Order: sequence, then C-alpha cells, then structure tokens
Amino acid sequence: MTKQIFQRLAQNLARLDRAAVLVAFMFALLAATWETATAQDVRPPANAVKNATPRADANEPGGRGAQPASEPDMWGGIRKGAQGNVSIPDKKSGVLVQSGGETWRNFRNGPLVSYGAYAMGGMLALLALFYLVRGRIKIEAGWSGRTIERFSELDRIAHWMMAVSFVILGLTGLNVLYGRYILLPLIGKDAFAAIAVFGKWMHNYVAFAFMLSLALAFVMWVKHNFPNTYDVKWLAQGGGMFSKHGHPPAKKFNAGQKILFWMIMLGGLSISMSGWALLNPFQSSMFAKTFGLLNVFGFSLPANATPMQEMQWATLWHSMMGIFLVCVILAHIYIGTLGMQGAFDAMSTGHVDENWAKEHHSVWAEEELAKRVVEQTGHAIKPQPAE
Repeated sequence: MTKQIFQRLAQNLARLDRAAVLVAFMFALLAATWETATAQDVRPPANAVKNATPRADANEPGGRGAQPASEPDMWGGIRKGAQGNVSIPDKKSGVLVQSGGETWRNFRNGPLVSYGAYAMGGMLALLALFYLVRGRIKIEAGWSGRTIERFSELDRIAHWMMAVSFVILGLTGLNVLYGRYILLPLIGKDAFAAIAVFGKWMHNYVAFAFMLSLALAFVMWVKHNFPNTYDVKWLAQGGGMFSKHGHPPAKKFNAGQKILFWMIMLGGLSISMSGWALLNPFQSSMFAKTFGLLNVFGFSLPANATPMQEMQWATLWHSMMGIFLVCVILAHIYIGTLGMQGAFDAMSTGHVDENWAKEHHSVWAEEELAKRVVEQTGHAIKPQPAE
C-alpha cells in the first residue's frame, strides 16, 4: 500500500514539473510578444518629419525664434548664415556657413583680379604711349655744371626706405593675387609654396618700415604740399609735360607732385590701417566705424559688420589700395627716371642742376639762389618774379 502511494506521488510530481516548464515557456513567449508590440507602438507615424530641428524660444539667450520644421528650410537658413549657439568663447563658430564668404571669393577671384590687371597694364601702356609721343623731357638750356641742394640726407633716407619697402610689399602682395595664375605654372607647387611663405613673412615685417617711412615723409614734406596760386597755372598748362617750351612756375613741389604726395599719404595710411587689421585678425571694427560715420552724411552702408565681414572687407580694400598705389608709383618711377632728364639726381645725390631747377621749379630755384648769395656775400637780393 505504501509503495503504491509513493508511485502515485512521483507521477504527480512529474506531471507538475512538465506543467511548470510549459507555464514558464508560455510566460516567456508572452513577454517577448509584449516587448515587440510595445516597440512597434513607439515608432513615429508615416507623416512625421525626420531630423526636424528643435524649436528655440525667441526669449532664450541667442534664440532666433521658431526654427524651420522642414529639412530644406533648415539647410536654407544655414546657408544664409543662421547664427547658432556655442558654448566656447568664439561665438562666430555658431555660424556653420558664412554666406558672405562666397560673395567675397567671387569678387576677389573675379572682378578684383581682372580689373586690377587691366589697371596696371593700362598704366604701363599709357606711359609707353606718352614716351613714344612726347619722348624724354630734357633740360632745354642744357647742363649748367652747377647744382642746388634739393633734398637732405634724411629726406633721401625716408624716400628710399619707402621706395624699397613698397617694392617688396608690392611684389609679395601681387604674388598673393596673381601668383597662382602666373608663377605657379612656371615653377611648380613646391617652389611656389616656398616663395609664398617667405613672401608672407617679408610682407608682414617690411610693412613696419613702410609705415615708418610714410610718417617721416609726411612730417618733413607736408609743409611744402599745401596748394598755392602757382598750382593753378601749373595745372592749366599741364605742367609743361605736353609742350617742349612751356615751364610753368612752381615752388619746391609743383601741383603734380602735391597730388602725388597726398595720394601716397592717404593711400598709404588707408592700406596701413587695413593691413594692421589683417595682422590682428578679428580685433578691428574699422569698416563698421567708417560706415557709421559716412551714414551721418546720408549714406546707407552696413554699420553693424560682424568680425568675419570686417576681415573680408579688409582683405578686399587692402588689395584694391595696393593696386591703386602700384599704378600711382609706376607713373612716379617713370617721371623720376626715364621720363625726365635730371630728375633722378634729386634723390640719388640730393642735388639737381641749376638749369633743371629753373625750368621745373623756378620759384624755388630763385629762392635757393638768393640764399646762396646771402651766404657768400652777406647781402640779400630780391628774387626775380617768375614769368
């Protein structure tokens, strides 16, 4: 009897064990089915917008109001220079695409390069044509053999410092604009890269010599470069440049030299200021302040420039002023060397021939000769009035 009881108990336990396994299996299957069902429930509906940009509150710091809800609108805003928020101090990094950069690049590589080449080439062609038509302006009375001191040693130091530094700045600056079109195909990438890097450092440091010489020249010569009555007659006669027998009176600097002086001084100051902004990037607001001042007089210029826009404008203005000064200096070099006999002596030795002085700067020549008489005899003479 006892044996039968234990056999039935064992059979019941076996059935219970199989039932437990079956229950456990059913529970696991139910759990997997529930997990799958809930995962499907959290999927977005078919008409949902993917990768939508979170909307920013317009009242939040740096917020720009509601952001576009569609992907095309979002990327359109980014391409137009939409400002985002960044946690680093450089806030301009919040702009993923600076849309003005494309405009800047197109202008720099297009009209600036093209019209700059036309301007410099046109100046060279004009000077060549003038030489063919007019020839070299000679001393009509011939060399006298006597000289007058025209420029002191300090004058010539300032002039040659400016001249040498400007030539270096001009060549290295033109290489930035035109080197890849002209020099790169001729010498190859490695040589061009070495020249470009060396030119960059030369340009940056020689600029200080140019600025120093500009200041020296201004201090020493500004008193001679204010307009006077002789300038009107000089301009009316074209400075005698187109006539072999017309020499209008002039003091130490004639009207043409005065115009040259102010173009170099103002142009040199302007190019120095833009160059300083480029040497110290994102630190200057020169253009914003200038535009704000001009707007007082009725202009409508963008006076709220971003630091990136300031840099873009500085590079363009620096290049334009550089091309302008190159054209001006080309004319100056021509007149001072090939174009006029005896002119180069003024800056090479500091002395000019008396006949050259009387023909081109008659008022100044008479004053200097009168001073010489006083020094030699102790008696003053009245200078003869210029015709």
